[in-house]
Amino acid sequence: MAKARTGRAVAAAPAPRAVAEQPYATGSALVVEHDAARLDYDGRLYRLTMRRRLRNTGTEPVTRYLIRISVDRYPGEPERSNAHYRTHPLTWEELALSAMCRGEAMWWEAKHDRDAFKEVWLLFENGQGRFPLYPGESVWIEYAYSVGDEKWGRWFQRAVRLPTEHLEVQLAFPASLDPVVWGTETSMTAEASPLRTAPVRRDEKGIRLFSWTTSQPALHARYRLEWRFRAARPETKMSDRELT
Repeated sequence: MAKARTGRAVAAAPAPRAVAEQPYATGSALVVEHDAARLDYDGRLYRLTMRRRLRNTGTEPVTRYLIRISVDRYPGEPERSNAHYRTHPLTWEELALSAMCRGEAMWWEAKHDRDAFKEVWLLFENGQGRFPLYPGESVWIEYAYSVGDEKWGRWFQRAVRLPTEHLEVQLAFPASLDPVVWGTETSMTAEASPLRTAPVRRDEKGIRLFSWTTSQPALHARYRLEWRFRAARPETKMSDRELT
């Protein structure tokens, strides 16, 4: 069962169903006032939590929001990654995608379902009613999903697909793994270059947290954080692991 912010139990999102490809409603326009993304790793599982404050600057209600989930276990080795996901595709069951808005669970519909890539419409509705984002309104939405480290690579990328005022990324790892983090920025007019500011690191209660923020990021820019674990166990082959 998904939990609302108030603690009230709400029905879980239904199983994904195909939806015809459609743009946002004519006359709608979205601005992301704040994009806050957090990745937590427990030594085996990655948990991704995304919070966005959306503002409707158009003239029509917004009834859905498009999100993407993409994995690449072996960056820079496309043939190896493709073979990996053909054998071990990313599944809806393991993702356990959930979404909330205004204390309400959001239903969702699959737009694209591929081995290493999912595209999903988050709907401003559920079995209890509808709660569209009307012109002039702002609202926080939150969605989360999980991916095992046998499928999630050691990188996390944020792509700016809508006008965005503030972007924030946090990475949380067990301090015992001695993680180190670095990042790059790519734009429509420039190749990858180091982030203009370094991620800020702090340790608390056995967790090493890296935070990075920027304001007014360029549209279509991509910010990619990567990491390695200096105290990590040696890599094991997929055949030696039990997939869950």
